[in-house]
Amino acid sequence: MTDIDLADGEYTAVVDTVEDGLATLFFERDGAEVGNAALDVDRLPDKGRHADAILQVQIENGSIATAIYDPERTTTRSEAAQDRFDRLSKRPPRDDRE
Repeated sequence: MTDIDLADGEYTAVVDTVEDGLATLFFERDGAEVGNAALDVDRLPDKGRHADAILQVQIENGSIATAIYDPERTTTRSEAAQDRFDRLSKRPPRDDRE
């Protein structure tokens, strides 16, 4: 487990991966990524122990003081990412007028 190199305060955390008992999180504030850390997965809420989970966290003295799983934001963000992927994966219309 690593210390979190962020100022004390509230952040949005996005779980990137969970492997071998470690979760990699990216921290955001005001819509911008501000840091990341690898933590023991048992520091996270049970329902937030999966990739793409969104958590509201309170950082105090370099560690997570509280973490609350946000299922609604998790679903919304996942659907938005899938929509972007679907749009980008469509082929542009062919121009057969050559």
